[in-house]
Amino acid sequence: MSVFRDVKRVVIKVGTSSLTYENGNLNIGAFETLVRTVADLSNLGIGVVLVSSGAIAAGMSRLGWEKRPKAIPLKQAAAAVGQPLLMHLYEKLFAEYGKTVAQILLTREDLAIRNRYVNAQNTFITLLNHDVIPIVNENDTVAVDELKFGDNDTLSAHVASLCEADLLVIFSDVEGLYTADPRVDKEATFISEVHQITEELWETAAGAGSRRGTGGMYTKLLAADIATKTGIGVVIAHSKEQIRLKDILQGENIGTFFYPYEDCLKGKSRWVAFGACSSGTLVIDDGAKEALLEQGKSLLASGVVEVKGDFDKGDVVVIEDEAGEIIARGQSRFNALEVDKIKGLSSFDASKVLNKDISVLIHRNDLVVLRRDD
Repeated sequence: MSVFRDVKRVVIKVGTSSLTYENGNLNIGAFETLVRTVADLSNLGIGVVLVSSGAIAAGMSRLGWEKRPKAIPLKQAAAAVGQPLLMHLYEKLFAEYGKTVAQILLTREDLAIRNRYVNAQNTFITLLNHDVIPIVNENDTVAVDELKFGDNDTLSAHVASLCEADLLVIFSDVEGLYTADPRVDKEATFISEVHQITEELWETAAGAGSRRGTGGMYTKLLAADIATKTGIGVVIAHSKEQIRLKDILQGENIGTFFYPYEDCLKGKSRWVAFGACSSGTLVIDDGAKEALLEQGKSLLASGVVEVKGDFDKGDVVVIEDEAGEIIARGQSRFNALEVDKIKGLSSFDASKVLNKDISVLIHRNDLVVLRRDD
């Protein structure tokens, strides 16, 4: 497949169910296969980032816990015990092939704040330029619900965007995407290629596929949606295909391939669309909606009909129409109190109210449209 010819950087996500046995213990053979294959890709000159689950499972095994805890403090304790075990295993195995690894633990907040996002990006690029293999996991020991990615599928998509990867490979406990859950529907058929993620595909996504993992096909579809919109191809394949990573990069028909968008987001637009956490919402009228969707204009105060939430100047806000449909995301030039004072006003009147020049609320360069009318 021609889309794979120029792959120079790939992010590989491996879930807990791919790295552990049914009893919860680590599957050393699976680790060895993965490490050997990744090391071989690195020898080819391909930059590899590994997003690896397994810290909580490793901690549970060491602590003698048979069931995955539900309480956050217990999960964090298991992760604190398990993360060093996980990294020790990776470091030992990769060292056998002469490879250097680095541990990177992220929370949602690390990508939500612009300067921390850029710093994280610089760290990834520097490591890859020095032939280091970054091993990434969510920082479960400190993350709370509002600062979590939620699962490593979503994390892997953000990491792929962050390090400007060419391809994201997500290994799962199923062969790829089906028209329905093949474990419950015998009529389900396999989907080998996806050119666009449609509403019908979202409806086929199921819940978590394994009691040892946290993700399901829905989270993998969400990851594919994020990655493809930032110009990154995505492969979802069964974990047994880890040994065939080189075949995947050579275009073999393995798993489900999601084609990247040709008109994809680049640079700061990636952060605005997917990296930053939104701090509020601006509801706009039909005129402003048309200006954003059809004319490529900036958002003016005159088009805002309602302000929701509390945000500061420079925060990213969601822009939605009066029916509640999300239209775009953008970085506001004013705080919520100021926008509330000038909503619906012309730029001239808004400038008089705030006693400073008001040309636009959100400039087009700081705005990403998330849907377009046909």
